[in-house]
Amino acid sequence: METAQYESEIAALLANLSAVQEELLALLGEKRACLATGDMMGLKTAQERADHLIERLAACQEQRKALLVQAGKEGLPNDNVRSLASAVVEENSDELNASFAEAQHRTRLLQHHSLTNWVIVQRSLIHLSQMIEILATGGRMRPTYDMENSACESGGLVDRAV
Repeated sequence: METAQYESEIAALLANLSAVQEELLALLGEKRACLATGDMMGLKTAQERADHLIERLAACQEQRKALLVQAGKEGLPNDNVRSLASAVVEENSDELNASFAEAQHRTRLLQHHSLTNWVIVQRSLIHLSQMIEILATGGRMRPTYDMENSACESGGLVDRAV
């Protein structure tokens, strides 16, 4: 494969990845809004879109893998796309470097948004757990140390005389 073809393949990979990342960022924002409002139908729709985006990300991964395998066959660096790009692009392409930087920045944003949604879900689960406990106990918590019934609730093998 010629260097110009490698450059166009890398640019196409980064363009596909960029489009998927942008859609995923928008989807995570919509999911966060659905979680905040309790919109279960919105979450179901978002999950269907997420499944489609997962397929597109898998296609990007396959495209990346094929590109690196081809580079390895030709004796070019094949550990990652950035090292391949720096080996095949004759002049330091500012556009390609900017694409790498933007993809890396969006990846970091995706991590932050995913973590934020995870925290929201965890807080919701804690809240639901507390609500179930309140319903189960009638809102009255048993005291941790109860002087009146402490002998009745001790272990039968060690504490109670037979």
